[in-house]
Amino acid sequence: MSHPYISHLSKDSAFQKILENAEHRELKTNTNLAQFLYTSIINQQLSAKVGDVFLKRFLDIYGGLEPNSSQILETPDEILQAIGLSKPKVSYIKNVAQFDADFGLEYNKFIEMTDQEIIDLVTSIKGIGKWSAQNLLMFALGREDVFSADDLIIRNKMAILFNLDKTDKKKFNEDIIRLSKPWSPYRTFACLHLWRWKDF
Repeated sequence: MSHPYISHLSKDSAFQKILENAEHRELKTNTNLAQFLYTSIINQQLSAKVGDVFLKRFLDIYGGLEPNSSQILETPDEILQAIGLSKPKVSYIKNVAQFDADFGLEYNKFIEMTDQEIIDLVTSIKGIGKWSAQNLLMFALGREDVFSADDLIIRNKMAILFNLDKTDKKKFNEDIIRLSKPWSPYRTFACLHLWRWKDF
């Protein structure tokens, strides 16, 4: 039985061609929110393959296990930098660990919060931007109605799908948000398909 998002997104004639012959997408959750954010920071501006290498080096510091916030805070910056992480990335990882230690990044607390409350909270951590916060909503908390308007790939695919002019950035931003609204409450699935769409 197909997910209801298929029939809902198929109402958009432009989106129909993306769904044709496409595999159905599913959302998973990750209860270790702090580790999700560490991984997000490590992967910034890296290819998936290179990011995996750096993530393995990071986990190897802690015996191949996901560290808790105390372990990270006790790790000298030099050790984290020695695996190839830049000073800013080390600082951002420490910021997440400190936030977790001070306020908690418990999954059970976050599932009770709205999307905007979560975005506001985690973007208060220096080094975590809106894009990372939205990824947290999608891929850790399994929220189904998140539209990643700042994601470069999503922006490029939207321009192609709807033949949009990107010259006026403000208008383009307004256009893609307006065009994505009918996809609610399944905009996360729309993003998943846009990321995978090869026909361009």
